[in-house]
Amino acid sequence: MKKIDGGVTAPKGFKASSAAAGIKYQNRMDMAMIYAEVPCHAAGTFTTNIVKAAPVKWDQDIVYNHDGARAVIVNSGIANACTGEEGFSICQKTAAAAAKALDIPPDSVLVASTGVIGMQIPMDRLEGGIEKLSSALADGREAAASAAKAIMTTDTLPKETAYTFTLGGREVTIAGMCKGSGMIHPNMCTMLGFITTDACISKEMLQKALSETIVDTFNMVSVDGDTSTNDTVLLLSSALAGNPEITEAGEDYETFKAALTAVATDLSKKIAGDGEGATALFEVRIIGAESKAQAVTLAKSVITSSLVKAAIYGHDANWGRILCAMGYSGATFDPEKVDLYFESAAGKLKIIENGISTGYSEEEATRILSEDAVTAIADVKMGDKSATAWGCDLTYDYVKINADYRS
Repeated sequence: MKKIDGGVTAPKGFKASSAAAGIKYQNRMDMAMIYAEVPCHAAGTFTTNIVKAAPVKWDQDIVYNHDGARAVIVNSGIANACTGEEGFSICQKTAAAAAKALDIPPDSVLVASTGVIGMQIPMDRLEGGIEKLSSALADGREAAASAAKAIMTTDTLPKETAYTFTLGGREVTIAGMCKGSGMIHPNMCTMLGFITTDACISKEMLQKALSETIVDTFNMVSVDGDTSTNDTVLLLSSALAGNPEITEAGEDYETFKAALTAVATDLSKKIAGDGEGATALFEVRIIGAESKAQAVTLAKSVITSSLVKAAIYGHDANWGRILCAMGYSGATFDPEKVDLYFESAAGKLKIIENGISTGYSEEEATRILSEDAVTAIADVKMGDKSATAWGCDLTYDYVKINADYRS
């Protein structure tokens, strides 16, 4: 497997475009399109929030009940959530407009929205944007990068990644883009993500791979503990790589899933590191657990603790907050056996051993915690299972951003 410079247009058969439609933002790209030159198998995972945006409901129907996806239309600025029948009709009209512009069936069009909840999307602007997107489609690197930028809301950076690998003697490519900065909490995939591949794989195995991968990647991200109404990850396969079709579990399936996991992990970390107002990516690794479930529960509890996140912002090795967060997680462990380390590009330092401070240097700890990516490693000494979660520090700017969001 090799990481390459690329986005959603890197796999064979995919084009992308962006446009300034003025949905909510002015003088910036705010719509994106991914277009497949051939009908694709599509897989998806969606928010577990009971309050689901209209695009989530539309995409669930397309992914679960139809095949042959050809396009994804994304707008930023307005979420089309809590918008009733009118909101769902916007999805229908979006698919119809895209179908007409691209000469494809309406039930091959997926839609996604992100932004303010409760506002209605102006359909005339959306239709104008679709016309612009359809005429601007391209398969180059610039088109992918521009599409990734167009779906941003409070994100400070576009988020893309791509890999090549081999299946059945054929080179296969998988790539993705996503957006996510606030209202991020592990309960599916807490963001919008779009992954493309030219691997030949059945629809059933494509969904299986995505569902399994989500658990250890996007589901392990948290910025603020809020699960969005719009969370969606879509995975499209053009099958143009020409490898023997993957129809069952086996070596080729595991190879494909490893590549998908690499893409999802990259995107997950980009989301966590770009959390609203964040100055640092914060990673929590639980090792020595007796079960995967125990490790996941402990890691998530630490990554979502506001007190821990505030300590990371202050470069403060306040390890009691980490042990406390582990203690109220609901997982059972012996706190008097826990070892805890802080690690970053500046080094690694054992903070506690068997639940007691090692007498570490506060100056050294602060130096390690002052990097833009820091890791806390907790060994509970109960087994050989592990889990990793990603989040960020909690800063003054998080409140400022969300206090002014609608304006």
